[in-house]
Amino acid sequence: MEGFLPVGHAVGWTLASAPVLAWGVFKLKRRLAEQPEQRMLLGVATAFAFVLSALKLPSLTGSSSHPTGVGLGAVLFGPLMMVPVAFVVLLFQALLLAHGGLTTLGANLFSMGIVGPFVAYGVFRLLRGAGLVPAVFAAAALGNLATYVVTSLQLALAFPDASGGVLASFLKFGGVFALTQVPLAIVEGLLTVLIVNALQRFNRDELARFPLFQRSEVKA
Repeated sequence: MEGFLPVGHAVGWTLASAPVLAWGVFKLKRRLAEQPEQRMLLGVATAFAFVLSALKLPSLTGSSSHPTGVGLGAVLFGPLMMVPVAFVVLLFQALLLAHGGLTTLGANLFSMGIVGPFVAYGVFRLLRGAGLVPAVFAAAALGNLATYVVTSLQLALAFPDASGGVLASFLKFGGVFALTQVPLAIVEGLLTVLIVNALQRFNRDELARFPLFQRSEVKA
């Protein structure tokens, strides 16, 4: 949340995220200039990420968690294009919903907008041969979980345990999120499969333009 990270950590994560964001903006502009017809699907992926990540749910351990929604865009457009999308989503949520914050924007972007999409895309590529449904489900679910693993690490680095250090703090913060985040990751995976299923059914020709979706079928 706003102001939670020490200044040095907030600045450090911002500096780590900035070059990836710039690269993502460049790739996004070039992609849309070459294939402007993909704006509609990009809008769907952006709306999906905004709505899901805005669902702030109480954690069983007293914190709060939310889905990320970045897996859909990652498997469609690749992870780099989701970095500016996640930046816009997180910025609007910080300004309009008091969800996250401006000082923590770099850290939140790194976990949700960089690590999450890259993990999701990597899992999707790895499992694509096993079928579209398991690949999409695993990509969305594991991208979600990876976001919170990194968030736990960010918090552990900022607030190491007095006796156990960073590792003990990481396990503590991971435990805070785990009970709520695991079922949320499963739900996000299922919702992402439903969206891809709908796209396959109603917009198959457009989806076929994406290399990883060519000659693919969604199976029940």
